[in-house]
Amino acid sequence: MTNDPPTSPNGSTGRLARFAPGLPALLHYRRADLSHDLMAGLSVAAVALPVGVAYAQLAGFNPVVGLYASILPLLAYALFGTSRQLIVGPDAATAALLAASIAPLAAGDPQLYVALSVVMTILTGLYLIGASFLRLGALADFLSKPILVGYLNGIALYIIAGQLGKLFGFAVDAHGIVPKLVEVATHIGQTQWPTLAVGVGTYLVLILSKRLFPRLPAALVALVAATLAVVLLGLDKLGVAVVGTVPAGLPTLAIPGIPFDLLDDVAAAAAGLALISFSSTMLTARSFAAKNQYDINVDREMSALGAANIAAGLSQSFAIAGADSRTAMNDAAGGRTQVAGLIAAGSIALVLLFLTGPLQYVPIAALGAILISASLSLVNLKTLAVLYRLDRLELALALLATIGVIWVGALKAILVVVALALARFVRLSARPQVEVLGRVPGLSGFHSIARHADAATEPGLVLFRFNAPLVFFNAPHFKQQALAAIAAAGPDLRWFVLDAVPVTGLDYTGYTELEALAATLRRQGAELVLAGRMTEAAQRRRAAGLDEPGLIRRHFPTLRQAVKAYRAMQTAAPAGEQPE
Repeated sequence: MTNDPPTSPNGSTGRLARFAPGLPALLHYRRADLSHDLMAGLSVAAVALPVGVAYAQLAGFNPVVGLYASILPLLAYALFGTSRQLIVGPDAATAALLAASIAPLAAGDPQLYVALSVVMTILTGLYLIGASFLRLGALADFLSKPILVGYLNGIALYIIAGQLGKLFGFAVDAHGIVPKLVEVATHIGQTQWPTLAVGVGTYLVLILSKRLFPRLPAALVALVAATLAVVLLGLDKLGVAVVGTVPAGLPTLAIPGIPFDLLDDVAAAAAGLALISFSSTMLTARSFAAKNQYDINVDREMSALGAANIAAGLSQSFAIAGADSRTAMNDAAGGRTQVAGLIAAGSIALVLLFLTGPLQYVPIAALGAILISASLSLVNLKTLAVLYRLDRLELALALLATIGVIWVGALKAILVVVALALARFVRLSARPQVEVLGRVPGLSGFHSIARHADAATEPGLVLFRFNAPLVFFNAPHFKQQALAAIAAAGPDLRWFVLDAVPVTGLDYTGYTELEALAATLRRQGAELVLAGRMTEAAQRRRAAGLDEPGLIRRHFPTLRQAVKAYRAMQTAAPAGEQPE
């Protein structure tokens, strides 16, 4: 798929691409793509309408606010994004996080609730844009997929627990997953049966629509069916709660004020929201970029998501992220460029102008059923099963992230997943894999003797590999493992060869540990030898003005040449004498 416009780094198009990567594609739009993008855009709008209404309810807003979040953000992303298929908009995880963050701060004040949402959403966007200027797009990789999967599994449970009251027709006031489930269980006798019937019926229509009419947007079909049931059967007169009046018209652009003493709490929550929304967005963007064989710019994506969030905030809406279901619909419908997103935004704007009347009859229970269905799609048991077979430690991290959401709630669980990510990073960096190498029959190169029982080593020679930069936080571990290998080699050790290729960095602490190791070896009549990175090591010594013949007398380009030199030295040494 090659739809890129002609660009030159120094031409006007190249300058536009540096500022707004999506603008050159719009200026050089190909008419051949219009029919594909038109169908995809209408399909995306059909999915975005019910989902936007449902996620607005989840976030604690009038349903129209969810539609506000699907207009200007799509325009902003079309200008600044680098993915051709990604659709941004209301997202289950960000909506749940935002509601959990601002509900305690608003203390029941609806105007303050909206103001806090707008300010938090704009701050989220500013954080993302600032991080993009600092080239922090790598933060997308900070939360490993197992941790993110575990967190989203927990968010799914959090959302489902919050929708059960709407499904059964009674209020649930408890906070947290377990207290909500307990309250639902104790109030089950208060079930409003017509409401439950609408919710269950909506869920069944969702399932049947996906199976019988896979090309139709199941959420829209289910929502239309539930709304028609309310209108035709008069279910609202039987106690089935409905959305009520939905204001027509496009959003007004404004930035409300909030009490200054709440700013710290809002800013802290916005930082966590930025991390989670960007990490989940990049999973979606990368997946569809790989499927359609093109590259995305991670830092540009961060700034584009930031601009989209600022647009959502200015629209009096709430934080958004990359929407996997709408992106999948865009791709399945043949969307080729971000014009599909613009068509979707235009379609939703027309609904806000002319078709808000029918929305007042949408039953709340139907929205709850749609949210439960969307939440179940977040649950990823397949990855957990793969982790069970592949890496039990990664599985434990995923489960801990889920337990974090259950135990401390969606917002505080961000601290849990960040702590888990830090612990994982420290473990991998401070305790990297250490290997003593040997020759394996039938295999080229050198391999770990711990993993190959038939690996052979040279008498008096240790080939040692440390798979990380040698720096302050892992230097003691390096020394400990090196001394263990020296002790295992015994008194006949002559050369201790360090494979320098994986050692991509060396700070002062690492240098001093190398010095200490060289001194230890000299006292035992052995020598520290390096293999690999000769040019880098020489440049580092010259730059530092160091002359270190006492530290490392021998340095070879490769392990193979080091072994060859050792064998030649052993052969040349007179019988009964130790080679120099």
